[in-house]
Amino acid sequence: MPLETAVAVPPVVTRTAARERAARNRKFTVYGARAGVLVAFLGLWELSARSGIIDPFNFSQPSKIWAQIWQWITHGTAQGSLGEQIGYTLYEALTGWVIGVTCGVLLGIALGRIRFLADVFGPYIKVLNAIPRIVLAPIFLIWFGLGPASKVASAVVLVFFPVFFNAFQGAREVDRNLIANARILGADNRRLTLQVVIPAATTWIFTSLHVSFGFALIGAIVGEYIGATKGLGLLVAAAQGTFNAAGVYAAMTILAVVALLTEGLLTFAEKRLFRWKPADSGDGR
Repeated sequence: MPLETAVAVPPVVTRTAARERAARNRKFTVYGARAGVLVAFLGLWELSARSGIIDPFNFSQPSKIWAQIWQWITHGTAQGSLGEQIGYTLYEALTGWVIGVTCGVLLGIALGRIRFLADVFGPYIKVLNAIPRIVLAPIFLIWFGLGPASKVASAVVLVFFPVFFNAFQGAREVDRNLIANARILGADNRRLTLQVVIPAATTWIFTSLHVSFGFALIGAIVGEYIGATKGLGLLVAAAQGTFNAAGVYAAMTILAVVALLTEGLLTFAEKRLFRWKPADSGDGR
């Protein structure tokens, strides 16, 4: 008679499979809850507007907002196609974001590494950070005109400071034992900065990138709202000027979608760069 053999599954494999299954189930549950909250919010908004609980003229309603977006997609806006407006705003925001991130990282690392520079420029940076930077948008409009330069400048000043302070703190928080070991191995200041300090501060810098791109969009939108020839901010200003609440919410919805897509790209890039980091061991509840 053939002998039947049972293959024992290692307990570690079983636990790993159970954790992966639980993680997938939790992800689906979270996505389902998010979708449910959104559907409930939009449904309650639509029902309240149709039943007269809220004034649809002031608060609009989701169906009219979608109709406005669809009209822009199919027939364009008064300033041109919808894609052109999105591209114009994205160009301003991305340009300001890149400039602000570059300046913030370079100056943050430099002042974090060189205490003399931090002592000299620290008070000036604190004073500039205390200025409400949104109020600089009209000044940039006077300096650079209605073109994209004034919006890029607004985005730069909003992006620079959170990136700078995170890069500065990241450079200051590098493990001193790691620096001492690198010096023992013969690393000079340049190699120490490039091969030890900057990689150690990368987590701090990436944390600021998620927030700073939203600031870049705010800078571009505010600049366009004050004065521009194209862009989503101009759509908001035009809709407000004609008391078109649906147009204001439609432009805000498009802006939110753009911001979410960009956040997703940043998160993907961060996961690719930090694959070596261990996953969060908490249950996340």
